[in-house]
Amino acid sequence: MKILIAIDSMKGSLTSLQAGEAAASGIRCVIPDAQITVFPAADGGEGTTAALVSGLNERYRSVSVTDPLGRPVTACYGILPEGTAVIEMAAASGLSMLHESERNPLYTTSYGFGEMIADAVRQNCRSLLLAIGGSATNDGGVGCLQALGFSFTDDAGAEVCRGAAGLAAIRRIDRSRVMPELADCKIRIACDVQNPLCGINGSSMVFGPQKGANAELAVEMDEAMRRYAEVTKAYLPDANPDFPGAGAAGGMGFALHTYLGACLEPGISLVMQQTGITDAMREADLVITGEGRLDAQTVMGKVPVGIAEAAKRYGKPVIALCGVTGEGVRLCNSRGIDAYFPILHTICSAEEAMRLDTAERNLADTVEQVFRLIQAVQGL
Repeated sequence: MKILIAIDSMKGSLTSLQAGEAAASGIRCVIPDAQITVFPAADGGEGTTAALVSGLNERYRSVSVTDPLGRPVTACYGILPEGTAVIEMAAASGLSMLHESERNPLYTTSYGFGEMIADAVRQNCRSLLLAIGGSATNDGGVGCLQALGFSFTDDAGAEVCRGAAGLAAIRRIDRSRVMPELADCKIRIACDVQNPLCGINGSSMVFGPQKGANAELAVEMDEAMRRYAEVTKAYLPDANPDFPGAGAAGGMGFALHTYLGACLEPGISLVMQQTGITDAMREADLVITGEGRLDAQTVMGKVPVGIAEAAKRYGKPVIALCGVTGEGVRLCNSRGIDAYFPILHTICSAEEAMRLDTAERNLADTVEQVFRLIQAVQGL
């Protein structure tokens, strides 16, 4: 039996490859000679760099940048074959980097993410794969662009302050000091968010509260984002703040697409293409996927459904494993997942369940029992 395993990381517990190897060990308890291939999987959020670098046996590069509040921090990105850099926005400008009391998108900046991109370009990377999930910012990507050499100035000709607080003050845009190498770069963005830049479904109104904004601040930021879009359009007439994904990562989707010509792609599709999962599915008899929590959000571009839908194009059965299930999990059955199995076996705390040894054991034990059933049914 040929089995393909591609499980997303179980945040706070197992990496993608650790989860895959745990599942493989459970299979071998039942079918020792099974031909198992474990692929890294991610959807463009946190963990994308680790999944690709570890799965493709490439290397990391560490660089000193600034965090969302301008403090020094060391961030890592991956360098893949032929000069492709894999850079997570969350590594420099992530929400998880801030204490809850520090979260205020009026002042958080994406400048550090831009510093990471600039470093990759200086390392002669001309293909950039950017994962923009998990951001702490709502600055329209201006901080990132400033780090790359763009200048955004106010009425007095001074550079606007960083964060959403500076957006409304932008009057002029200058690109005379932009890194010239960017013109030779192919930039792809792993992005599953479809929100426009502004309005009721825009970055400020939908995602601002998750980053620390109250209702009043969200409205204020939305108006500032609208003004930023208007100034951008005067500078770049083709700018479109309404395209799907413009509001991703606090407007980062708009900035990278409009100013740098980046292409937004579904995260899981981009990762599958990079790792070769899709091609390998043709030869598989069974596909195993999963993530920490399966629920209604899983069908909205997350790894398990992305893997399942690709597998169904080749008529492959799909099993999903998860730590827990949530409301709407049955929707997964209509999107290519034939059966799903939570791996928790006893009542315990979340901390205990997420311990590395506990999660590996629970995952392996569950897969073993699933394959014992498969073996029994095949023998009928």
